[in-house]
Amino acid sequence: MEIIPAIDVIRGKCVRLTRGDFNIKKVYKNSPLAFAKILESKGFKSLHIIDLEGSKMGRIVNWPTVRKIAKNCPVSLAFGGGVRKETEIEELFSAGVDKVILGALIAKEPAVFEKILKKFGPNKIVAAVDIRKNGIYIYYDAWQKRKGVGVYSLLGWLEKLGVKTVMCTDIARDGTLSGINVNIYRKLVKRFPRLQIIAAGGVRSIKDLKELSEAGVWGAIVGKAISEKRISLDDLKIFI
Repeated sequence: MEIIPAIDVIRGKCVRLTRGDFNIKKVYKNSPLAFAKILESKGFKSLHIIDLEGSKMGRIVNWPTVRKIAKNCPVSLAFGGGVRKETEIEELFSAGVDKVILGALIAKEPAVFEKILKKFGPNKIVAAVDIRKNGIYIYYDAWQKRKGVGVYSLLGWLEKLGVKTVMCTDIARDGTLSGINVNIYRKLVKRFPRLQIIAAGGVRSIKDLKELSEAGVWGAIVGKAISEKRISLDDLKIFI
């Protein structure tokens, strides 16, 4: 299982939210670039960067931050948050981003998502699926809106399209350090063995990560647990 540290950005700073609530925000001292360099120095090969303002506003806001990290940190970068247009995706790839994370387009403009997937290929696009209540509903636009489709139906459609990687976030647990809902990921892995499932939301300990690994997920996003020193970077070396 691959561990993918998360860097969440607002106004060019590293932040952590709780359940995506912009009113429950903590700002950290290290800049996103400084944090990325620390993670790279510890041996991490992949990083996950989210433009939180972009997610909320529907357009990329923190361009300077992602460009700095891509230029100065030689790791594989996955970027998401407000990406809506092919031209933006092309610009991100030109800047050095390796993969683009798309979520809102899947819910709002599935035909556009399908076109983008065909153009850039499944190795360059990560499908973000954000859920509550074990996947009864799908959420998008910084989790402010809900779509009346379940996670199984959506992943079935994504699989048929040829999507390779799906990042599934349990938003009720995200940023809470309350532990992961391993059962939903176990079910998704069993039902969609051809998809690379990345789990996100609630990771608080090495035990959580071991449970996810045993469940068969391809990767796990770790964010607040690192920032709050619940998990040390050295402890994560067992997965590198």
